[in-house]
Amino acid sequence: MASKSLAAVRAGYGLGVIQGVGLAVVLAVVARQLALLPILNIMGSMVLAILLGIAWRTVMGVPATAEVGINYAGKKILRYGIILMGLRLDIPKIVAAGPRVVILAAFAVALAFGAITFLGRRVGLDKRLTLLIAAGTGICGAAAIAAVAPVVRSRDDETAVAVAVIALLGTLFTIIYTFIYQSIYLTSYQYGLLAGSSLHELAHVIAAAQAGGTAGTDIAILVKLARVALLVPVVLVLGLVFAPRHQQDAGRKWRQLQVPWFILGFLALSGLNTLAILPASLTAALIQIGVFLLTTAMAGLGLNVDVDMIKRVGAKGMFTGLAGSAILSLTLFLFIAFWAR
Repeated sequence: MASKSLAAVRAGYGLGVIQGVGLAVVLAVVARQLALLPILNIMGSMVLAILLGIAWRTVMGVPATAEVGINYAGKKILRYGIILMGLRLDIPKIVAAGPRVVILAAFAVALAFGAITFLGRRVGLDKRLTLLIAAGTGICGAAAIAAVAPVVRSRDDETAVAVAVIALLGTLFTIIYTFIYQSIYLTSYQYGLLAGSSLHELAHVIAAAQAGGTAGTDIAILVKLARVALLVPVVLVLGLVFAPRHQQDAGRKWRQLQVPWFILGFLALSGLNTLAILPASLTAALIQIGVFLLTTAMAGLGLNVDVDMIKRVGAKGMFTGLAGSAILSLTLFLFIAFWAR
């Protein structure tokens, strides 16, 4: 009896993965075709996939059984796509970028924490929730929230609210960036700096940076990786602030740290590309596969965005995240426009 129940659970899980991933793949294919049309090609396939995912969930709904597959697309497939995107970078360019990228990343993280902490205090938002939103905005979205949550000892509902805020705002700002790119008078390189330093998730950065072409996308990913690298020191500082009397818990907390290890794969493929080990034709094919995987992941992210989330996350949390993100974007726009000419 137990074995039959376990088999039924596995079968149900497998069906859910097929349903959710299958839907995301279909939307990704449609998005790629739409991206070939005039006007829509400005947005690119990834942003279109996000919009299609949101529209599908809002109009058609999503079966509960498919949620596991949608989450798989938005998380696992996303990581595989990001790893393959490492083939677009070579390490000498990373070295050549030098201190400018690190300075910009550090400034962005400091600004996000400073602005959102100030705003959260002004509106009376819980300190732990404020820090979670700041981490998601300044560093790397949900991954940063998951890493910071056990350190600041947030409740599950606070973590869920922070992730919802970042998911909504990250998608919103990705779409806004794509539409305004042609009107803000930044070079492709500068636009990549802006996207990489101010958008929430790495997925959002890649989707928005597409509008700036290859040069914009490459530098955007590089800046975003520099922000991700700041996750560990930020968590260490927060750990010292929140648990000065519980040093015996430090080892357990560090074991709980959810470092996005897929970045190591991204850097490994960057190394392969730098050494020119793979044939150019294979590299080009793998990059195209990576782009499609990312488009599928964007569809999964869109399918996960419930418009009713806005009601559930609360006005204070949404206002703090929205105002903080706006301050981050506007300040970095001015900073980059005059500093990174």
